[in-house]
Amino acid sequence: MSDEILTIREMAELLKINEKTAYKLASAGKIPGFKVGGSWRFERHEIANWIRRKVEEQQRGEHG
Repeated sequence: MSDEILTIREMAELLKINEKTAYKLASAGKIPGFKVGGSWRFERHEIANWIRRKVEEQQRGEHG
């Protein structure tokens, strides 16, 4: 169960991006996440769904 919820560091590693970039995307609401006591958390399946949507958008030629 512990790996179902990701920290910002874990999410950044999953997406292969810098933690600062991950924080900016989360703060802007571009990546699905939530705050617990001031710290960002992400549900693994929500990140997987987000990735899938982004891939589909790009395949259709959309930008976002």
